Amino acid sequence: MIGVGKSLREMSPAMRKVLHFDSPREKYRCDASVVSCFDDRFDAVCRKLLKRIGVVQPDAIRIAGGAKALASPEEEIHRAFVLEQIRKSIRLHGSGRAVLMLHSDCGAYGGLAARFRGDADAEAAHCRAELGRASEFLRAAVPGLTVECFFLNFEGAWVVESPPSRSA
Repeated sequence: MIGVGKSLREMSPAMRKVLHFDSPREKYRCDASVVSCFDDRFDAVCRKLLKRIGVVQPDAIRIAGGAKALASPEEEIHRAFVLEQIRKSIRLHGSGRAVLMLHSDCGAYGGLAARFRGDADAEAAHCRAELGRASEFLRAAVPGLTVECFFLNFEGAWVVESPPSRSA
C-alpha cells in the first residue's frame, strides 16, 4: 500500500503544512444537532442564542435554508440527507436534542422583499409554520428526540414555543 508507515512529509511533495494547530483528539459529546442556514448575517446571533440555551458543543449542520430541508425540501433527497446527518450526530456524539432554525430574508425561501413583499409578519408566520412541519417530521423520524425551534431576524431570536402540526 502506498503511504503505509510514512509520515505526511514523506508521502506527498504536493501537500505542505501551512498552519500548525493542536486540535483536541478526545471524542466529544455534543449538546445538540443544530440545523441552520449558512447565511453569515445570522452567524453571531446564532452563536449567542446557542450559548444562551446551553449548547456549547454543537454539531452544526449548515445548509442553504436550514430547517427548510426538513419542512419543505425542493427534493426529497435533501430531507433524507439532513435526517441522516442528524442521526449520525446522535450516533457519533450522543445528543438527544436538535435545534432547528430559520431566518428572515432567506434566499432559499425567495427573500423577504420578493417572496413576502416586505411583510415581516407574513414571513414570520410562514417560518413558524415551516418550523412546525420540520419539527413534526423530525419527531416522527427520531422518536424521543427533543426538538427546539427558533426564528432569527435582524432584531434577535424568537423561540417557536409550540410549532403547529400539519393539521393545524
